Amino acid sequence: MLKGNFEASLTYARQLDKQDDLQKYRSEFYIPKDASGENQIYLCGNSLGLQPKQTAAFINQELEDWKLLGVEGHFHAKHPWMPYHEFLTEAMAKVVGAKASEVVVMNTLTVNLHLMMISFYRPTPDRYKILIESDAFPSDKYAAESQIRLHGYDPSDALIELKPRDGEVCLRMEDIQTAIEREGESISLIMFGNTNYYTGQYFDIKQITTWGHSKGCYVGFDCAHAAGNMDLALHEDGCDFAVWCNYKYLNSGPGGMGGAFVHERHHDSLNIPRLEGWWGHNKATRFKMRDAFEPIPSAEAWQLSNPPIMAMAAVWSSLKIFDEVGMSQLRKKAIHLTGFLEFLVMSLGEELVDIITPSNPESRGSQLSIRVKNADKTLYEFITKQGVIADWREPDVIRVAPMPLYNSYEDVFNFYTILKKGLSTL
Repeated sequence: MLKGNFEASLTYARQLDKQDDLQKYRSEFYIPKDASGENQIYLCGNSLGLQPKQTAAFINQELEDWKLLGVEGHFHAKHPWMPYHEFLTEAMAKVVGAKASEVVVMNTLTVNLHLMMISFYRPTPDRYKILIESDAFPSDKYAAESQIRLHGYDPSDALIELKPRDGEVCLRMEDIQTAIEREGESISLIMFGNTNYYTGQYFDIKQITTWGHSKGCYVGFDCAHAAGNMDLALHEDGCDFAVWCNYKYLNSGPGGMGGAFVHERHHDSLNIPRLEGWWGHNKATRFKMRDAFEPIPSAEAWQLSNPPIMAMAAVWSSLKIFDEVGMSQLRKKAIHLTGFLEFLVMSLGEELVDIITPSNPESRGSQLSIRVKNADKTLYEFITKQGVIADWREPDVIRVAPMPLYNSYEDVFNFYTILKKGLSTL
């Protein structure tokens, strides 16, 4: 079904770009080019965001201070390294809808997930299960299985993998509720990838958290495909923890640092288990070296080591842009831009293509997962040769995600024309 008051023309796409208040930010990113020097159509920000042009200056500043100051850079650099992670906190908290005390930029995603599960997966003989979506990102599943084994349980019994109904791709919220009602007394932790990497389906954090807490479960989310993409409200929605990477929608570079959220109600808990390191210790006495561990009363208590400054500089460079624009503005454009993409793709005919991502904008982010009927990877290879950088997921899905900061409506239209041409060759 076609939706929206859109037109399938290049003139119309260019008109939308002229009316777009965020179009100017495209020039602040490096767009990959082909061998002839022409811009490629980059629709893969859901896997790796593009480099902001100011990132090099942020990193070079720290290299220069290291060169000139050596160890004194910890206190006398232009941006002193000792409190460096704090420079990112306010902007990151705005991105995920949290209080500054609840957020910390540290480590990478799966490391942070393990740290959170040490604290919030606390199995007992009666309550030892983890509820997860069946098509969770593999690393999340591996982490959950390994944590289960670490506590002496068997994943085949303790890991509940919630599957869509037969013939469907996305989970229904009512089926999540039913599973929690049925299994809740035995569930220790509910852990969802709150925007599914494959389908692009967004799961309502507040609703799932409410259901889980009503049964005494801890509830956490992997927000790798939501941070910088969805207008999150982690504090208000009340989940116990969340983790995310910053290299997708948040443009921090390949393998860039991750982030973690711990709700403030847990900050003063004296009995919460935690893996501890010196960067989570009281800042006033951290360098006395002999004191027993005294956790910082914030999400910073989950830090282990002093952070890699160069990697953190890359995160900061991107967060400066997000802080300037704001998630509400980004989300507004993302909904419209993705809606235009959906309109164009579905105009090709439901007998050729299908979009497995939910059609309701409130149930998805920027990504659309396009299933090509009766096709293999040949179509993906064709569009790649035509200058489209997208993403293929077996067995038959092309993932595309127009980014509101650097993708244009013309990008989306040009992708459509290439996809249309490719379909005609099948």
